[in-house]
Amino acid sequence: MADAADAADRGPHRMAEAIWRIESARLIAGLARTVGDVGLAEDLAQDALVAALEQWPSSGVPDNPGAWLTAVARRRHVDGVRRQVSLERKVAEIGRELAQAHTPMDEIELDEHVEDDVLRLIFTACHPSLSRDARVALTLKLVGGLSTEQVARAFLVPTPTMAARVTRAKKALADAGVPFEVPAGAELAARLASVLEVVYLIFNEGYAATSGQTWTRAELCEEAMRLGRMLAALAPGEPEAHGLVALMEIQASRIPARTGRDGELITLLDQDRGRWNRLLITHGLAALARAQSLSGSQFSGPYVIQAALAACHARALVAADTDWVRIVTLYDILRWLAPSPVIELNRAVAVSMADGPAAGLAIVDTLAAESALRGYHLLPAVRGDLLERLGRRDEARAAFEQAAAMTANARERAHLLARAAACA
Repeated sequence: MADAADAADRGPHRMAEAIWRIESARLIAGLARTVGDVGLAEDLAQDALVAALEQWPSSGVPDNPGAWLTAVARRRHVDGVRRQVSLERKVAEIGRELAQAHTPMDEIELDEHVEDDVLRLIFTACHPSLSRDARVALTLKLVGGLSTEQVARAFLVPTPTMAARVTRAKKALADAGVPFEVPAGAELAARLASVLEVVYLIFNEGYAATSGQTWTRAELCEEAMRLGRMLAALAPGEPEAHGLVALMEIQASRIPARTGRDGELITLLDQDRGRWNRLLITHGLAALARAQSLSGSQFSGPYVIQAALAACHARALVAADTDWVRIVTLYDILRWLAPSPVIELNRAVAVSMADGPAAGLAIVDTLAAESALRGYHLLPAVRGDLLERLGRRDEARAAFEQAAAMTANARERAHLLARAAACA
């Protein structure tokens, strides 16, 4: 009997956790608009979740659980204000939105601001005044609905470290008086770039983990794609938002083929393309077409161009069919739009495939003095590959060993050391 009761309790608990993942961004965003403080909004939302975990096992899951959570959170805010000021002052301050009610469900009303609130929350969590790490952590926690423990585990840091990082970020937003709003005009472009960067950083950490024992973390890629799709839906006229969705979906389509049975790394040219997720490719190509139609150009921004690059690989059913000349052309455009040593390194790989390894190596050798690539393990890794293709095996082995010493990912290190050994 006890086991049956436990199972009955676990049902509502699992439902509450699933609903939290779906509704938390909307809930926190709506509360932040009401109370004007992201940190307080998250605390109120967490209180509502605790109430659900306590009450739903006995009362059952309500028909509209998201609205129930919102009503309880708002009631908690009313109670908090009540303890500090008189009822009359409380009504004057927040009465319009937080009308007094006898039960939480009595406070439920249709809120036409919900979609805008989520967009505001994303822009607030990704405010440029925060460090890149803080933006990523806050976005995953507030918008992604992940717990502090989950965010810490995703980035391989202790939970107290991540908790402190999130707390400092919320305090920094409050101290700076960052408005809970979607910026307009010139500021919108700068802030949108910050938001897209954070989402893509999350995706990249899942696609090619910088450290740890696994090469990919599919759950981070899925979370980034979910955030990207949300952003594209909330800002439907922004080509770069659709371009980012396209880029992530096309790249994510390769994840099943990027590792072998034992977790070993498999490079792009060696992957079994029959294992690529064709549904994700279809969705990604549709998002790319949407981005290009919105901009009136195939080359409107860096994410759209990178999505077009990914599409070149997706359309090649076998590696030999890859249109490397077009890929080099796209990289030429990309390095003009968003110049960086990393883009130039990627272009060198494409040039080596289109014009031969010697042409690629000439470009790579010019990047050796770039301070931005100092400590970047892919520079010697690419150089090792080109040297091996040129038959300069001793130099290639040294380059692979150097790259292996620079990476913190165990799977990638093993792959590079295996390539070094093959050159011996």
